Amino acid sequence: MGKYFGTDGIRGVVGEKLDARLAYRIGRAAAGMLACDGEEKNEVLIARDPRISGDMLEAALTAGLCSGGANVGQLGILPTPAIAHLTRKSGFAMGIVISASHNTYEHNGIKMFGSDGFKLSDAQEARIEELIDSDAEMVNSADLGRVGRDSGYFAMDYIQFLASNSHERFAGRVAIDCSNGAAAVTARSLFTGLGFECEFISDNPDGININDKCGSTHMETLQSFVKSGHFDVGFAFDGDADRFLVVDELGNVVDGDMLLAVFARSMKELGMLRGDGVVGTVVSNSGMDAFASECGFTFHRADVGDRHVLEMMMETGCNLGGESSGHMIFLDDMTTGDGQLTAVKFLNVLAASGKTVSELVGEVPRFPQVMPNYKLSGGTEERDAIMANPRLLEEVEKYQEILKDEGRVLIRPSGTEAVIRVLVEAKTEQRAAEIAQYFIDLMKSL
Repeated sequence: MGKYFGTDGIRGVVGEKLDARLAYRIGRAAAGMLACDGEEKNEVLIARDPRISGDMLEAALTAGLCSGGANVGQLGILPTPAIAHLTRKSGFAMGIVISASHNTYEHNGIKMFGSDGFKLSDAQEARIEELIDSDAEMVNSADLGRVGRDSGYFAMDYIQFLASNSHERFAGRVAIDCSNGAAAVTARSLFTGLGFECEFISDNPDGININDKCGSTHMETLQSFVKSGHFDVGFAFDGDADRFLVVDELGNVVDGDMLLAVFARSMKELGMLRGDGVVGTVVSNSGMDAFASECGFTFHRADVGDRHVLEMMMETGCNLGGESSGHMIFLDDMTTGDGQLTAVKFLNVLAASGKTVSELVGEVPRFPQVMPNYKLSGGTEERDAIMANPRLLEEVEKYQEILKDEGRVLIRPSGTEAVIRVLVEAKTEQRAAEIAQYFIDLMKSL
């Protein structure tokens, strides 16, 4: 990670790490990089999620881009993957999304995509960081960039792209949780247009309620809604709609590991699974290894983060990868995780199977697993100090030996928050929970 860029763009609490001054400098630096690279096209697309700080950051970012001679197309509120798709399709030099994804409203972030629709490389991010800290001057008045505002054309183009991936008619009832985020502006048109019965919750963003007890990070809201309304399936997105999780007809959560397994088997059977394998992460449930062996494909594990998943997909030639959190990458169709694209593809698989959701995902083995988070009051410095403590490393090794082939322990720092994530797999969920609590208590003592 660099001075400004983390594992997924530049993020921070607005008014602390991230403010209008920094957003201006980021915009000016992005325009400077395009100019230094000799880009003939200097048009940049910008979209945001609905959080309240989005307007301010969009204005500052736009001013910085224009001061560097870049033309800006403001698309308003759209999901993150929409910008990746539209930037690549329409030939823009760069796409930028103002969003903090699954975080609460006081956070925000800036994510950047190149003209190919992929997130910027480490080298490009390092170049922008250099330019952020430089004293670059504004271009001549005649060379200033201009601003255009979309009236809905780009949003409709993206919705049509998603709808084009629907190949099976689903006859059931669907509950959809938009997390009071970006999906609220696209999901209704998309899913009602596909012709099945659906109802929406958390689809009235007010700038403050994004990810607030709703969406893919708070599945209990959708679980209750599905059970009380007797829906066949429930879909949950996060704030910028790049994540997607499912609730089955019984009210149980279907996480990204189970979704990845279902997609992998289906694509394998259809002869569409390139690389004869899929990419998950180090936190993917160990049941994935057994399922992959049973179905005849290889399961690869990357570090956590869609950037790392994508890198391993490129290395192995795989066209499918995903995370437990619900990021799913279908590389033949999209350059990044797309929650609504994943939802459409899941409906295809579900309809073709003729099964209920619980029957479909029940065929995927699951090892008892718990994944609590340890939130730190001392910020990222405290997080890093605990992770480097020899006592913690010794105890992890000790419990790995105790569990041997019956489970595992993984302790890792969050790349975006002052949080340490604990993963324990064991023969029973109770045993896993006991070990996880031991490590939480240990970290508190450290």
